Amino acid sequence: MDATGLVRRYYDALDAHDYGELEAVLAPEFTQRRPDRAFESRAAFVAFMRDERPNPDTTHELEAVIATESGDGDGATVAVRGRVRDASTVLFEFADFFAVDEGTARIERLETYSR
Repeated sequence: MDATGLVRRYYDALDAHDYGELEAVLAPEFTQRRPDRAFESRAAFVAFMRDERPNPDTTHELEAVIATESGDGDGATVAVRGRVRDASTVLFEFADFFAVDEGTARIERLETYSR
């Protein structure tokens, strides 16, 4: 699977509340940085999304998904611009930057920006 397909699986898993699939696309050493917090492991991130997410009834509407390869075949960066919606409202816009290990087909790092 290519890097953009892997990132799309990430959003599909979040929106479907499929935390087994979410864990499967993330590397064990996965980290996320965002303006309000940081997660230093896959386990902490998945637990937060499963048990503590402030509004779990949202969907991610992706506007752009752009991948760049590292050139050595080991990794890619995928940039995503989109919106998080509930049933009737856009809650916020985001930009996510994923570091993907193409050898393991797992997401290693995510930096999130929102407005």
